[in-house]
Amino acid sequence: MTTYILYTLAAIMCFISYLKNKERTKNALIKGCKSIENIMPQFLYIIVIVGLMLAFIDTNTISKLIGNESGFLGVLFSAAVGSIVMVPTFVAFSTANTLLNSGAGYAQVAALVSTLTFVGIMTFTLEAKYIGKKAAFYRNFFAFLFSVVVAFFMGVILG
Repeated sequence: MTTYILYTLAAIMCFISYLKNKERTKNALIKGCKSIENIMPQFLYIIVIVGLMLAFIDTNTISKLIGNESGFLGVLFSAAVGSIVMVPTFVAFSTANTLLNSGAGYAQVAALVSTLTFVGIMTFTLEAKYIGKKAAFYRNFFAFLFSVVVAFFMGVILG
């Protein structure tokens, strides 16, 4: 439902912009389309990699590696796996639910979800292209550290 609301709002705002200044709106839409054209090949590459990973690694195998008894090594492992690619939050949360139902630990799943949504090794080149290599590195590094801290607190609170 939220998606429909946001798309409707965007369409209304675009129409208002068009009424206000036709030329600027047209130029903005052209720039937006060109931006999507530039990002699409890298984005499709990321989707293919994620699809292959999900095809070869099932949730039962992952939950064995990141169960409650895996401790800090399980947290680091799940943080490393989650760092490989950034995914939308709805995918991360549904994955987390599946893992928790399969016996994964709270701290391990918290590390996985945090890194899935905050850290992206696969998207690093795309990110570096827009914000620079140094900024992309620092953003990913601090997001990784933050994810481990979050996992620790979630393990203490829920475990």
